[in-house]
Amino acid sequence: MQQSIVTLTTDFGLSDHFVGTMKGVMLTINPAVQFVDISHQVSSYDIFDGAFTIAQAYRYFPVDSIHLIVVDPGVGSSRRPILVTTRNYKFVAPDNGVLSLIYEREEGAVVRHITADHYFLKPVSNTFHGRDIFAPVAGWLSKGVEADKFGEPIRDFVAFTSPKPRRLENGQIQGVVIKVDKFGNLITNIGPADAPELFTVNAPPFRLAVNQQEITQFYTSYAMGKPSELFAILGSSGFMEIAQNRASAAKTLQAGRGTEVHVRVG
Repeated sequence: MQQSIVTLTTDFGLSDHFVGTMKGVMLTINPAVQFVDISHQVSSYDIFDGAFTIAQAYRYFPVDSIHLIVVDPGVGSSRRPILVTTRNYKFVAPDNGVLSLIYEREEGAVVRHITADHYFLKPVSNTFHGRDIFAPVAGWLSKGVEADKFGEPIRDFVAFTSPKPRRLENGQIQGVVIKVDKFGNLITNIGPADAPELFTVNAPPFRLAVNQQEITQFYTSYAMGKPSELFAILGSSGFMEIAQNRASAAKTLQAGRGTEVHVRVG
């Protein structure tokens, strides 16, 4: 039996049978498969949240891992199932943009429309392609079936461009919150490449404005913040976050994904 790793990223949650059923399908095909749950708490129907989640995690797995992503508000429609191969990984997902950040990070990715329906469970449900299409394909991939057996490459796959910060004429950097994590930290789309001067050891003074409030402290750990103090930090995602020590910056600032942030350095 061939031992392979399959990761799962979904918006299914854990209160229903969906995740367990998909694992059962894959185990039936390959009893030696190893599962890793990246997250089943992606916001419901939220393709960008799914894209961000898998983009943050996929590179930390062994070469040849298979990443199964099911955030699929178009299930049962004409949207296509796809298999994406990169230099080190395979991705199985709906063609709805959920792999957009993978396309940005992985040069030479090959996207295939999965058409070899003899690998699917029959009959195929109109409401649970995770069980009947995506899980079987991931299962057979884990058994060693080559990617080209599932379908031909396509070029018209769905992809969106992630939001990028802008440097305004007045010198400010305009960014946006792209995620609120479990702790209420506001993850922005501003990174060291966008404001290198801000991420140096002796960074100049700065002002970060969010919802009419200003933040002027940049720390290197969450614990450096005083209770209730708002501050900026470079998070593990590689982006600047707005945080509070043991409190929710999102609640304090009444901010969420899509909230604009403005940074003035100096």
